Order: sequence, then structure tokens, then C-alpha cells
Amino acid sequence: MALMKEFKEFALKGNVMDLAVGVVIGAAFNAIVKSLVEDIITPLLLTPALEAANLKNLAELTIPGTAVKYGNFLSNVISFIIVAFVLFMIIKGVNATRKKEAAAPAAPPAPSNEEKLLMEIRDALKSRPNV
Repeated sequence: MALMKEFKEFALKGNVMDLAVGVVIGAAFNAIVKSLVEDIITPLLLTPALEAANLKNLAELTIPGTAVKYGNFLSNVISFIIVAFVLFMIIKGVNATRKKEAAAPAAPPAPSNEEKLLMEIRDALKSRPNV
């Protein structure tokens, strides 16, 4: 029974739950980025290149006389570069937003009781006639 209680405390800690939410959101974000790259950006970039090489599919690229298919490798490299660039632009936008929030000046702290008392003494000494 103690083992179940200990497991429950571990599984329901905030860090574990935050990690679980992060993994689920990451998987959903992965699907969005994968679709963006495979369905929109890669065809826009590769279609002109494939037409110039008289190919219909990037997988058709092979080293003549061998079974080495480097087309899929090139496709994955291009996809990686595109994903890295898209993520870079997203992070850059997030960082710019954070900088704007951080750039807002913080209000100066209110004077402490000691400072207020010292200001009152200073003002009282200023109002006294020179003796």
C-alpha cells in the first residue's frame, strides 16, 4: 500500500504533469510543423528543381549504375533545414515579444518608513530659519 501512495505522490507532482502536457503539446506542434514542411514549403521549393531535372519524385534521384538513392536523403536534409528555419523564426518572434515586455520600465519602489522619516526631518530642517 505504501508503494501505491508513493507512486501517486510521484505521478501527481506538478513537474510530472507539466512534462506530460509539454509532450502532448509537442506532439501536436510536431504534426503542424510536419504538415507545413511536407505539404506546403517543400513542394514549393522542390517542384521547380524536380521539373528542371525532369523528375516526378525526389526518390528517383540515384547514383547512375548503383542502387544508392540519395533523393530521400536530400529530401530529409531539406526538410530538416526548413524545420530548423521555421523554429528559428518562431523563437525569434517569441524572444522579440519577451524583450518588449521586459523593456517596460518597472515603477520605482515606494520609499520605506525610514526614508519617509528622513524626508520629514530634511523638510523640517529646511523650513527652520537659520540660527
